[in-house]
Amino acid sequence: MNLKKFVLLGIGLISSSLYASNSNCDVSVKNLLPNFEYKLNKIIEVQGRQGVTTDGQFLYVSGSKTLSKYDLNGKLILENIQPFIGYKKEANHIGDIDIFNNELYVSSEWFEDGVGKNIQIAIHDPNTLVLKRSIDFEPLSGQVEVSGITVDTVNNSVWMSSWVGEESGRYLYEYDLNSGKYKRKIHLQPVPQWIQGIYAYQGKLYITADDGTADEQEADHLYRVEISDKNNQGKVILEKTFDDFKDYGEIEGLVINSETQQMIVHANRGKQIVLGMPKGFYPGYDREISELYFYDIRPKCNK
Repeated sequence: MNLKKFVLLGIGLISSSLYASNSNCDVSVKNLLPNFEYKLNKIIEVQGRQGVTTDGQFLYVSGSKTLSKYDLNGKLILENIQPFIGYKKEANHIGDIDIFNNELYVSSEWFEDGVGKNIQIAIHDPNTLVLKRSIDFEPLSGQVEVSGITVDTVNNSVWMSSWVGEESGRYLYEYDLNSGKYKRKIHLQPVPQWIQGIYAYQGKLYITADDGTADEQEADHLYRVEISDKNNQGKVILEKTFDDFKDYGEIEGLVINSETQQMIVHANRGKQIVLGMPKGFYPGYDREISELYFYDIRPKCNK
């Protein structure tokens, strides 16, 4: 092959690569692909097995019955082991959490053997972790369990997810951020299984699903939900497969730190969970390990 042909071939390969990259960024294509590329940065162990959020200065972690505050390096600063004091409705379980306008939004309920009741939006003070006020949910929505909560500033809404399958788990539930009134529910299409966490970012919703069976060494997943005010449907796109966790287990909540451009994902390993209830440990474990996975995220398309 002479030099001229070699140069032309190289230019052709580069052009083809650029064309393929640009083609993937066409609206018709990129809406079917992940929004971000994910690179694992670090992992830190925490107390609490449910959710995580951050205000850019601190990390807040929820356990089933606890709320904790950490610095960004994972040093425990404050813990509330009695977070349900002051609740109007009896509760024994906290799911994923979020923070907005210096207030912690906590998804809370009474949960037992895979069934939830007394669902409520509990708002806590991030400085003390104690309850400030609560907002009741709308029973007519059909929601029978709450696994996560997020504040959506683009749509001025609060969204809640349901871990329970069948009808309740097919939807995400939207409330007005200012009034607390129920607005609507959107039908997820297709429907992920066992939704654990939810986070609103730049007008889109990201949900974690415990849809991998740990006993079968299956990974859990992250999905993106495209929402619209034109209909009550949410198009679901696979965003990431978590095949880089230390071990198979149970994924939980998530948050994006916009200041560091990192997605933080909460996950547990070591304990066998059946219908949301602990049933002993897996071989090699004598305790459950809860960890935060920090992923550097970069948009796949910049246009």
